[in-house]
Amino acid sequence: MIKQFLLNLLLSLVWVALTGHLNYTNFMFGFILGFFVLWLLARNINKAEKDYFYRVPKIIMFMLYFFYDMLRANIEVTREIITPRLNIKPGIVAYPLDLETDFEITMFTNMIALTPGTMVVNISEDKKTAYIHSLYLQDKEKFVDRMKNGLEKNLLEILR
Repeated sequence: MIKQFLLNLLLSLVWVALTGHLNYTNFMFGFILGFFVLWLLARNINKAEKDYFYRVPKIIMFMLYFFYDMLRANIEVTREIITPRLNIKPGIVAYPLDLETDFEITMFTNMIALTPGTMVVNISEDKKTAYIHSLYLQDKEKFVDRMKNGLEKNLLEILR
């Protein structure tokens, strides 16, 4: 998978060199173009190398999901700051983790910390429970369900 990624980056840089314009949009276009060229040439490679072509779209979808979630949380917190009344209902949830490795738990907690209005307070010793503080905790079960079917599920899809 690393081999395909590095080859994709090389094709992106070749595209930038051929066009003569080094900017973000041109580089991303070259990356997407290189991805499709590699995908077309990947008919006779083994499954481990084809995994790259399934994982990259999942990573892009995860990034879009996370940016949407972060934008939504920013709007909620901004609205709370601007309005004269406080509508927050803070609380701490004991969140059961399906994550197994330290890297997965670290990525999950970092994503939560980057989202305004939520913060991981503690991880249990057995690494099976995360204690998450939320500013807008209306229903604990809905919060856990939203995290399970949203952030954690999408993160596990790209990490495993």
